[in-house]
Amino acid sequence: MSTDTDTEARRQGRIVVVGASLAGLRAAETLRDQGFTGSLTMIGDEPYEPYDRPPLSKQALLGRARPEDTALPRRRDVDAAWRLGVAAEGLDRDAKQVRLANGDTVSYDRLLIATGTRARPWIHPEEAALDGVFVLRTRDDSACLHRKLTSGVSRVLVIGAGFTGSEVASACRELGLEVTVAERGPAPLVGALGGVIGAAADRLQRSKGVDLRCGVSVTALEGDYGGRLRRAHLSDGTAIDAEVAVISLGAVRNTEWLAGSGVAAGPRGVACDAGCRVFDVNGIVTDDIYAAGDVARSPHPLFDYQFLSLEHWGNAVEQAEIAAHNMICAGTKRIPHLWVPMFWSSQFGINIKSVGVPPLGDQLVVTQGSLTEERFVAVYGYRGRVIAAATFDGAKWLGFYQEQIAAGAPFPPEYRTVDRRTETLQPVDPDFPDPHLPTHGPTVTLSGHSPSERRVQFVPSRA
Repeated sequence: MSTDTDTEARRQGRIVVVGASLAGLRAAETLRDQGFTGSLTMIGDEPYEPYDRPPLSKQALLGRARPEDTALPRRRDVDAAWRLGVAAEGLDRDAKQVRLANGDTVSYDRLLIATGTRARPWIHPEEAALDGVFVLRTRDDSACLHRKLTSGVSRVLVIGAGFTGSEVASACRELGLEVTVAERGPAPLVGALGGVIGAAADRLQRSKGVDLRCGVSVTALEGDYGGRLRRAHLSDGTAIDAEVAVISLGAVRNTEWLAGSGVAAGPRGVACDAGCRVFDVNGIVTDDIYAAGDVARSPHPLFDYQFLSLEHWGNAVEQAEIAAHNMICAGTKRIPHLWVPMFWSSQFGINIKSVGVPPLGDQLVVTQGSLTEERFVAVYGYRGRVIAAATFDGAKWLGFYQEQIAAGAPFPPEYRTVDRRTETLQPVDPDFPDPHLPTHGPTVTLSGHSPSERRVQFVPSRA
């Protein structure tokens, strides 16, 4: 049983946070808020202090905000040693040390892994190096792409119609640029929201002047003798002239630096329990290593105990705060991370939001609005209960459906609905692609089950 002495010891010593972005910063602030007085080290591979990423594909591309002005607001001084511009390269659990790319080592008593994700690069390095080929993830990426888009180019190719790719296409159209979107799936957003909602996104993009090519892949990017992008070749045998190509093929979780460490980490993320404690490769939970944010994957009782990896701003904040709390608390005072996933995107004048885990759904109904009018609420069911909802300009309903998900409300919905036009409450297949095939835009990834079969009752926070 933990004693007051054990608890006090946790408030001293050395905590190292690897990942100096949103999750890392909020964890550091929470540690100080809750009384941690020991040494705190923040390690980040970029030379910048933590900044906000969502504006990079929206306001920054449109010139309404400078990338350098996206610094995250500080809730308090974290009194930390900042090791910026140098990446973590290895972890020695026996010595309790993080090895940096410059050869230095940083010792810890407790470690938080918050390394997030990076943009998936183009598959051919020599083509990726062409002038005019971009990814969009970092502050520098956004600044470089904005300069290119406003330099007099006329035609842009976006490879991938997930959320980021669609937001980039939206920004290009707002800038008056001709844009082609190549998507290997049958519709935009299909991996995240399914084909039924994807069809609405398809109509939206075409109505805004996007040259949308679905069911095709880009097979090659061609440059001129000066190394500048000039043309893209597609799997259907056609070619597109373009001066800019934005690669939007999803994210890669930053876990390579953990290879050989004995931590359960891989392409799907770092496995941890609901208290954010990391598992080792044998499935044994550690007590000195935690994970939070986009890089973490943990089981959730609401979603069939599958491990969830969430790429979402709000999840990164809440999971980081819970991880920080649990790092310095005795076992009896630790709390679980049982956040209901939420996501939002603004594109082509429409505010798209979702709550829950749409890709888990096996049925769908439209409960408000109409798919054809691009203003609606769609509810997803899984094994007879409400599991998610997605809205186009219907965000006012999300709080209600979050409560329905948390309560395990029956599906199809039994309540009377309002503002319904052409659709009925007859469930349909949401038309998700084969989960074994890659897609461009899921923001919630289901990646297997927890060995635990215990059932718990989930009570959502009212805070």
